Amino acid sequence: MRNTYSPYFILSQMEGRCRDLAAGLPAQQEMVRSWSGIGFRMGTQLFVAPMGEINEILHEPRYTQLPGVKPWVKGVANVRGRLLPLMDLNVFLGGESSSSRLKRRILVVDVDDIFAGLIVDEVLGMQYFPNASFSELPATSADSLQPFIHGAFTRESEWLVFSPHALVRHQQFLSVAA
Repeated sequence: MRNTYSPYFILSQMEGRCRDLAAGLPAQQEMVRSWSGIGFRMGTQLFVAPMGEINEILHEPRYTQLPGVKPWVKGVANVRGRLLPLMDLNVFLGGESSSSRLKRRILVVDVDDIFAGLIVDEVLGMQYFPNASFSELPATSADSLQPFIHGAFTRESEWLVFSPHALVRHQQFLSVAA
């Protein structure tokens, strides 16, 4: 005669019921490799910057204009005790400055000894793309963009992969005096 009140018997009964009622393992899904970056817009063109190349995203701070600089250098702002030069990326690339200050954002780049804020029309947050949607030669890209574009991803539209590190190291960007 088995003891139906022994702890071992009760635990083995519970285990059996759990196994009977447990859901099966989920079907193994194929993993899709993806790439992620910070999406932003300038004019009608969509861009995405690699995650490691943007240090921070800010609302446009108040800034002091600087005399004797190129028109795309908007000025300098004090961000937590550090002077941040602000550059209008659209104007630098030959476009027009956005008039909608509400959506404009600053992409902060801090690489080597270069600390700069890039003004863009709008930040579109984190963007994820399947690696298979990447092409090295984007279909649409202005000549002024070529040194900074490292391919494109295609989803509903084309997203140019823009390298802020390549931009801030470019001699034309470093030459701010008018």
